[in-house]
Amino acid sequence: MSEYEQYDGKIVRITDRSGRVFTGKADTMSAEYCFHEFGREEAGIRVCRILIYESDIREIRDLPEIEILRATETWQQAGAYYVRIQAMAKKHHISLRQEFDGHDGPETKYIVVTDNDFPIATARMYPTEKDTMMIGRVVVLPEYRHQGIGTMVVDACEEWAEEMNYSKTVVESRENKVEFYLKMGYEAAGETVEGDTFRCVRMEKEL
Repeated sequence: MSEYEQYDGKIVRITDRSGRVFTGKADTMSAEYCFHEFGREEAGIRVCRILIYESDIREIRDLPEIEILRATETWQQAGAYYVRIQAMAKKHHISLRQEFDGHDGPETKYIVVTDNDFPIATARMYPTEKDTMMIGRVVVLPEYRHQGIGTMVVDACEEWAEEMNYSKTVVESRENKVEFYLKMGYEAAGETVEGDTFRCVRMEKEL
C-alpha cells in the first residue's frame, strides 16, 4: 500500500522536485494502474487532472481547512463577490457596474474556495451554447496565489460543467494569463480583443 493513500479524496498541496505547486482533491493511483494506463510502474497522485508520480513528490500537505463550494446559496455567492471586489475591482479600479455585469444572474454558477470558512478564490460559469460553458472571473486573493489555487478553481468548474453534460469550456483569458490556461489544456481560438477592462484571448478546451 502506498504511503500516500491516506490522502485519497482529501484536498492536498503537493510540491514536486522542480518546485511546482499543485493544490486540489487527491486521487491516488496504484503502481499497477499507472503501469497499465501510462507504462510507468510507480504509484502516483492525480490533482486537478495532473498526475504526479511518488518519486517526483518533494512534499505533500493535507489541507483540511480548505473547502471547494458550489455556491448555490446567497451567503456562498457573497463570498464570490467579496473575492472579486477585493482582488479585481479594488486592485484594478474597476467599477462595480463593470465587474458585476449581465452574466451575474440567477442562472450563473459560482465556485468558491474557502480557508477556514473565509472566501479566498472564485470563478463563475454560464452557458453560451448548448454544449459550451463559459468560465470567467477566475480570481484568487493575492496572498493565496502561486499555490495552485487558481488551477483548482478552474478544474472544479470543468468538473461541474462535465456533470451538467457540457462538452466544452471557454475562457476569455487576459493576455498575461494565456500560459496558465495553455498548461491546463486550453487552446487559443481567436484573436486578442479589447475588453471593457483588459485585452483578452478566447481559449477553448474539449472536456
